[in-house]
Amino acid sequence: MDVINCKGCGRLFNALTRTRLCPNCQAKLEDKFQEVKRYINDNPGSTIDIVSEACEVSAKQIKQWIREERLTFSEESMQGIECEQCGAMIRSGRFCDACKAKLQNELRSATYIPTAKEKKTNRDKDRMRFLQGL
Repeated sequence: MDVINCKGCGRLFNALTRTRLCPNCQAKLEDKFQEVKRYINDNPGSTIDIVSEACEVSAKQIKQWIREERLTFSEESMQGIECEQCGAMIRSGRFCDACKAKLQNELRSATYIPTAKEKKTNRDKDRMRFLQGL
């Protein structure tokens, strides 16, 4: 357990998780999130800048909630955020579907363990063979 300064108010608190906010600031941020969520539901065509101004929340914070998949752009929205890998426009999260699939395949192949039968087949393929006397 670490004692750190709150990123929001500067007070010391016991950090039990990775969050850099004290419980009071965390609760205030959650209240702001609920306010933003209500505003978006009531005004579905709003841009990030309009929501930011109306709810007095930074655009950076709104984008973080979108990256965390707590908020998402609607299907009709012409807005989006960029995929962190390829730059394609996405509605929420960090990566587009293509980059997610690519990362999954890379992780799957990195953790792949061949079965005993596959090992034997591969080993025998590269072995030297000797002909029996004619």
